[in-house]
Amino acid sequence: MRHFSLGSILLLGSAQLTLAAIIEVVVGGPGVLKFNPPSVNAVLGDTVRFIFQQKNHTVTQSTLANPCSPLTGGFDSKFMPVGDAQKTAFPTAELNVTKTTPIWAYCRQGTHCNSGMVFALNPSNASQLAAFQSAATSPPSVSSTSGPAPIPTSSGVPSSTDHKIIVGGTGVLAFNPPNITAQVGDTLTFVFHQKNHTVTASTFDQPCTEAGFDSGFQPVADGTTNFPTYVVQVNDTKPIWAFCRQGNHCSQGMVFAANAVESSPKNFAAFQDNAKGSSASGYGTPSSAWRPTVGSSDVAVVLCLFAAALLL
Repeated sequence: MRHFSLGSILLLGSAQLTLAAIIEVVVGGPGVLKFNPPSVNAVLGDTVRFIFQQKNHTVTQSTLANPCSPLTGGFDSKFMPVGDAQKTAFPTAELNVTKTTPIWAYCRQGTHCNSGMVFALNPSNASQLAAFQSAATSPPSVSSTSGPAPIPTSSGVPSSTDHKIIVGGTGVLAFNPPNITAQVGDTLTFVFHQKNHTVTASTFDQPCTEAGFDSGFQPVADGTTNFPTYVVQVNDTKPIWAFCRQGNHCSQGMVFAANAVESSPKNFAAFQDNAKGSSASGYGTPSSAWRPTVGSSDVAVVLCLFAAALLL
């Protein structure tokens, strides 16, 4: 389904501004081996939000010619296990649309791709989509061997660990836990609680300046029980540094680290001290396409439109 990330469009004179859209795609579900819908069309600036439901799936970029093999340098959500009893707060991964040429993807769990669990963004036509689906389900298509090995259906869980980190909360300006150790293949699931926070990659030397992934702002009202999440994959054991780029939250010590070397000068306490001494706002411009788009630029546009509307 396609909807606007903000609820209304203001008309200034005869000009109409269309905000970027978030397009939702459901991945899996009870007894379901498919993306729903299996293809979508999007324009520059849109975001495709993959919502992972029951069982254990991925969304992994491939090619039209080789639907069930990963594209070198392409995106990969990693495995997203969801229990049968889970009904809300499904994990998500988001793809920022930075070009309108076709993008092909699949689930690399076991034989899911060969069973037709593939996805297309902006296919040129119906025939191209049909050819992609046919190639996935016809020999000699093979599932990827990269990343974690396929998970036996009897276990239903991957060998990697999913680390849950609470972001914020009522009267709380902190990540909890703020400092963890993770292995290659693990995932970091940031669970956003009350108020409006982000998790944004930075560096040890510039704790409050954006330098990589960014969840975008995640507003959560008091009384909310269905908390939004953002997942980061651990691809190596290098330290991961991050912060909240809301207002002065970072300079108040709202930072996070994974795999900080505590025996070195660049440990978590030193990182947090750097943040508390920083005056940077952290409103950088991320370069990665595999991330949400709702952030400071959207807020700035709305504020400008609101101010202009008051003058009408």
